[in-house]
Amino acid sequence: MARRALPERTCVGCRKRAPASELLRIVAVGDEAGHYSLRADPARRLPGRGANMHPDPACFAQAVRRRAFGRALRITGVPDHGPLAEHVDAQTPTTGQPDRSRVASKVGRPT
Repeated sequence: MARRALPERTCVGCRKRAPASELLRIVAVGDEAGHYSLRADPARRLPGRGANMHPDPACFAQAVRRRAFGRALRITGVPDHGPLAEHVDAQTPTTGQPDRSRVASKVGRPT
């Protein structure tokens, strides 16, 4: 019997492909005034177009800097990403150790 291939999606932050189960689905929720806010959809059940992102603050920062959410979700204007930022930060494991990807390296710097 043949194995089924897992669906793959592209992260809007780092642009790397990964299985959909490893990525967090993001949807835009609009209000009456036409403003959008980004909401995490971990159950992958909310209606509407979705964008996918690694649940990592670095990917989130890249996506915000590149304004990738508006393009991926096909919305005009800049969406409010505050609630999504709180969700991504809450997902970050806190081990008590500094995050090496965020700590600036001193290698190659003049002293």
